[in-house]
Amino acid sequence: MGDGDLDTPFGPLTLHVPEPAVRPGDTPDFSQVKIPSAGSVPRPPVDADPERIRDLAFSIIRVLNREGEAVGPWAGSLTQEQLLEGLRHMMTLRAFDARMLMAQRQGKTSFYMQHMGEEAVSCAFRRALGPGDMNFPTYRQAGLLIADGYPLVEMMNQIYSNERDPLKGRQLPVMYSSKPHGFFTISGNLATQWIQAVGWAMASAIKRDTRIAAAWIGDGSTAESDFHAGLVFASTYKPPVVLNIVNNQWAISTFQGIARGGSGTFAARGLGFGIPSLRVDGNDYLAVHAVAAWAVERARRNLGPTLIEYVTYRVGAHSTSDDPSGYRPKTESDAWPLGDPVIRLKNHLIGLGAWSEERHKQAEAEVMDTVLAAQKEAESHGTLHAGGKPSVRDIFEGVYAEMPPHLRRQRQQAGV
Repeated sequence: MGDGDLDTPFGPLTLHVPEPAVRPGDTPDFSQVKIPSAGSVPRPPVDADPERIRDLAFSIIRVLNREGEAVGPWAGSLTQEQLLEGLRHMMTLRAFDARMLMAQRQGKTSFYMQHMGEEAVSCAFRRALGPGDMNFPTYRQAGLLIADGYPLVEMMNQIYSNERDPLKGRQLPVMYSSKPHGFFTISGNLATQWIQAVGWAMASAIKRDTRIAAAWIGDGSTAESDFHAGLVFASTYKPPVVLNIVNNQWAISTFQGIARGGSGTFAARGLGFGIPSLRVDGNDYLAVHAVAAWAVERARRNLGPTLIEYVTYRVGAHSTSDDPSGYRPKTESDAWPLGDPVIRLKNHLIGLGAWSEERHKQAEAEVMDTVLAAQKEAESHGTLHAGGKPSVRDIFEGVYAEMPPHLRRQRQQAGV
């Protein structure tokens, strides 16, 4: 029987290619997102057996209900003052995004990536960490820096690659780095830092240190082999690491089903490795913090890794080089059932009597003034096509403790 000949009662083989529920022009549909009532998902003990909490990988932990009230066993991890601070962090990130997106459109930088709709994930998570803990982020976790007090001017200097760029022009815009703020250098090669975070956490344990690591990955990048390799090492050696998957429903132009496959949820991927896995409402600042604090405590108590899936939505384009109207309905973000993280926290604080619409408008103006002042200062040091640039000599610095002969020759030839 030759190649291609059929001798079977079953007919030819077929291949399954997942299709999104809607296309541009269709009516947005999120009926597949099953949302439990706020406060209905139990909070297990921190040392719970992973086998006994498997259902948390298929539900969604929520604290804020539709009326803006904090309810259920996951509520109460933050004070009013901390919530007000968290609201300002998210508002700052949103204002920062707006100005930097405009700067890119004006040709002041080559590239930018927004966080619209995802602000609660990184801003709330950072408040659950301690000094010295290390994040291995993707390009949509700038809230980790903002919530830790990293200067906006320094972030903008990096975006503009100007003479004050802390990375000396060696990185693409938005790929920040700050060891003092626990922010490992961002990699443009997606998923590589997932397994690096696991390795860093292993090293911390080997050294008998007290610092933990946090790995970050997007839903699309879970299709990369590094994601699975990281889970193997995390499940085997049980290092102090929190494994974060930000499920914002879309990769650059591909819906989440391509990466998720038939697992049902991304959190379910952790179950096969024996790792406690939870899903949380990524647009609920209180829920994100509570779940993050639970996972961080597990890591500090040597109880091993925890995998968290943040169910959220990318409102804007993947980046300034992406046009989402080509692959999803234009009105889809309006139909997202988990709402806007900034508005939800604002309404909660108003309900507590700690905030008001008037104070919110005033805070928006104050935040924007702060961002504009930082932008003015950063642009005084140069932008993409104007002003100061990093020195050419910086190309040769910061790699070797002692510069090798061939680099010394090249530097001499360059006259720097």
